[in-house]
Amino acid sequence: MLPRVVIFQHAESCHAGTLAGHLRVDGIAPAIVKLDRGEPLPDLDQFDILMVMGGPMNVWDEDTYPWLKEEKAAIRRWVVEQDKPFLGVCLGHQLLADSLGGQVGPATVGEINLLEIALSPEGQRHPLYAGFNSRKRGLQWHGAEVKALPDGSIVLASTSDCPIAAFAYGSSAFGLQYHVEATDQSVVDWSSDAAGQEALSRLHPPGFVQTLHVRVSEGFSELLGNSRRLYDNFMRIAVERLVYT
Repeated sequence: MLPRVVIFQHAESCHAGTLAGHLRVDGIAPAIVKLDRGEPLPDLDQFDILMVMGGPMNVWDEDTYPWLKEEKAAIRRWVVEQDKPFLGVCLGHQLLADSLGGQVGPATVGEINLLEIALSPEGQRHPLYAGFNSRKRGLQWHGAEVKALPDGSIVLASTSDCPIAAFAYGSSAFGLQYHVEATDQSVVDWSSDAAGQEALSRLHPPGFVQTLHVRVSEGFSELLGNSRRLYDNFMRIAVERLVYT
């Protein structure tokens, strides 16, 4: 039986991207909950795997986005009480940390770039990164970061300016600050609104978005392969967890 997957989405441009493509190839049709559109959380007992995507809001913006409180509570129940497979990307990574008692705040150095990601010694041994070299490239696009991990977590990867680019908690919960789901059009999508343009202007000179788009497009075969490998590793961990519970 195929695992039942639910995806929390926080903005139309912050969809599951390549991860959605991998699920589709595997014959899995995920339920997508568009929280930013006011869609209610479903009965999560009907699902086996939870994926939480990125978004333009921050984990502390609960007054502006009150559904963040319910989302965090759901993540906490899913991961802590039920110990079920979880994959969070960017905002999803930060929500995982915040929900479990970690600390999230404005990034010391914001990152919008195609950057080298270095696996920690624990990351190099972890099944999530089986088959990866100790260094790989990934697209970073964030102005907040996990400042302190929840108790019991381990750092799996970092960049030169982001010490916690990936972490693991429990049997099968993972947060990735970098955009493993990014497509070759993600840079265009994320730079098309005022928030994206403002973030770019703070970190880079005019015209950088075109340079970045070219970099991502030219390197997309590599990024897509990395995405598929990590997805396969995560699903292997998840299915093993589900089988033995």
